[in-house]
Amino acid sequence: MCDSSESKDDVSSGHKDSSPAEAKTPHEAESLQSCDLTEKMCEFISTALCNNLSLNELILSNNELTDEGVWRICQGLLEANCALKILKSKMWAFVGVICLSQCIIGQLLEARSKGAPSQFICSIPGLPGSPGKPGTSGPRGEDGQIGIPGRDGRDGRKGEKGEKGHPGIKGKVGLTGKVGECGERGLTGKRGPVGDPGDPGPPGSLGNLGEKGDKGQRGPTGAPGICKCGSLVPKSAFSVGITSSYPTEQAPIKFNKVLFNEGGHYNPETGKFICAYPGIYYFSYDITLANKHLAIGLVQNGQYQIKTFDANTGNHDVASGSIVMFLNPEDEVWLQIFYRDQNGLFADPGWADSLFSGFLIYADTNYLDTLAEDYK
Repeated sequence: MCDSSESKDDVSSGHKDSSPAEAKTPHEAESLQSCDLTEKMCEFISTALCNNLSLNELILSNNELTDEGVWRICQGLLEANCALKILKSKMWAFVGVICLSQCIIGQLLEARSKGAPSQFICSIPGLPGSPGKPGTSGPRGEDGQIGIPGRDGRDGRKGEKGEKGHPGIKGKVGLTGKVGECGERGLTGKRGPVGDPGDPGPPGSLGNLGEKGDKGQRGPTGAPGICKCGSLVPKSAFSVGITSSYPTEQAPIKFNKVLFNEGGHYNPETGKFICAYPGIYYFSYDITLANKHLAIGLVQNGQYQIKTFDANTGNHDVASGSIVMFLNPEDEVWLQIFYRDQNGLFADPGWADSLFSGFLIYADTNYLDTLAEDYK
């Protein structure tokens, strides 16, 4: 049996012996399932596809079409008046044949329009054939241009030493060469004759003080002189201040403001007092401190004799110290800070001073006796 479906009008198809001409004309859809379509029926279907502009769906499931029948349906599908949009079929081979037919027909039409022989793009190439026999050699070409010379090759291996040759003819004397380097010093020669005396040289530097000589003999009595008893009394005293605050630790404090310096025994450049007369001395200091603690000491020849410490209480304060001590000639005395960051010494020329003072109380009696004898 041939099943038929319709959309707007009822469309049916006859049995497999019935003619397609007796079927009603489809308007929207037509179903020709299981109708055993012949080549003649496929030709009627191709005509209907070209003339029926309202047919947009065609169902051809369960039909075994011949190659000729497929060909005729494809001709109807390729017509410009064909309005078919949906073609349903369960036969995958049928769909493949239609696609292949469209490709072949398109190639045929293009080839005819160009007047070229038919050749299908979709043709499948065959297996490659066996290679042919090699052809005869062609004529020899012209010689090419000469190429760029190559790089020099590596030096060959050193050959074996040849036999010693015959001595050559003596050549001409060459030019005098440059003076050679000075040779090693030769042996000392014999002493030559004494030369003439040279000009006197400049005076040499003053030598070191020699040792004290022996006491000379007493000279004759001189004429009476004027009494200068005061000149026999040794004098040594100083009082100095400072103009800068917070001196360096572990070094002599340089009191650079000299108030009094009898005998010039205090040196403001070094901050040290140097003893000139042996005897008993008195030293004192009065130091103003501010903002820091103060750890200060009096030093004799590198050894601390006294140390004082004053803590900063937030106000200005005065630290003082004094000592009586015996000094020998050339002994040195100075003040210095003996602890790190405890250098609270403060000086302000406007209202606060820090002072260092010292003086000779009395000289050594033995020294005075010796001094008196020198004046006799």
